[in-house]
Amino acid sequence: MVRALLHHIIGTISVIFYFINTVVWATPIIVLSVFKLIPVPQWRRFISYLLDTCATAWIGVNNLNQRISSGTTFHVTGLEQLTRDDWYLVTANHQSWVDILVLQRVFNRKIPFLKFFLKKELIYVPILGLAWWALDFPFMRRYSKSFLAKHPELKGKDMETTRKACEKFRTKPVSIMNFVEGTRFTQSKHDRQGSPFTHLLKPKAGGIAFVLSAMGEQLHKLIDVTIDYPNGVPTFWDFVSGRVRDVRVNISVMPIKEIMDSGIFHPSYFDDPQVRARFQTWLNERWQAKDNLLEELNATQKPL
Repeated sequence: MVRALLHHIIGTISVIFYFINTVVWATPIIVLSVFKLIPVPQWRRFISYLLDTCATAWIGVNNLNQRISSGTTFHVTGLEQLTRDDWYLVTANHQSWVDILVLQRVFNRKIPFLKFFLKKELIYVPILGLAWWALDFPFMRRYSKSFLAKHPELKGKDMETTRKACEKFRTKPVSIMNFVEGTRFTQSKHDRQGSPFTHLLKPKAGGIAFVLSAMGEQLHKLIDVTIDYPNGVPTFWDFVSGRVRDVRVNISVMPIKEIMDSGIFHPSYFDDPQVRARFQTWLNERWQAKDNLLEELNATQKPL
């Protein structure tokens, strides 16, 4: 009873600090986003630097909040291979919204600020769309097969548009994040899929393929992250209220050039069934190795 009350108090205080910290840093980010609308390349690069600094500081204070309130011990391997001056594609298994907090905690100030590919339509979301654009989150435009059947002249234009949008990253290090499973793991989803893995859903190659097709020449390394919660998969409230004792994070790194040069992936992925099959097979093999690692780490689905 007393312990449950203590966790409730800790969680409430922690959430308040998350909210205050978000407001504190969201304000300059929104203001700087407006200034970045000025179409002068040197000016925009300068504002981008300030924006990334604000976003990194926001995460840094969130991490401090976690250290004070949660008391969670992080067991991390593989960080020594990373630098803030490189270009990365980051993949990870996905079990909880806490995964994002874990990734931010582990990688903040170790690699460039994590960014996600967003649908083109999200740029029109009030305030947030402007902030995402200003923080250089890459926006993608994808045409459906039915649309291309009616407008064959637009085939390949969506990828061309995305490549142009990513040109800014040729001189600016970036980390692109992709959750390969596409959704969080639950036992019901696992059963519906008939997943061949014990602790994972089936990986989807399309998201990574899109990133490699659009930015393969710019990205240097693939960071493959395996997240394990030895005491059971937590909710956000579990994490902020100090109920998560341990988190284990394993990081492996491989050159993307190795993926491209070996023929595992080719930019013709979306037009060539053989390339798609070859790349999916490679991804399945990596997922099997990840599943084996989680088994070795004694991953469980026990409630906290």
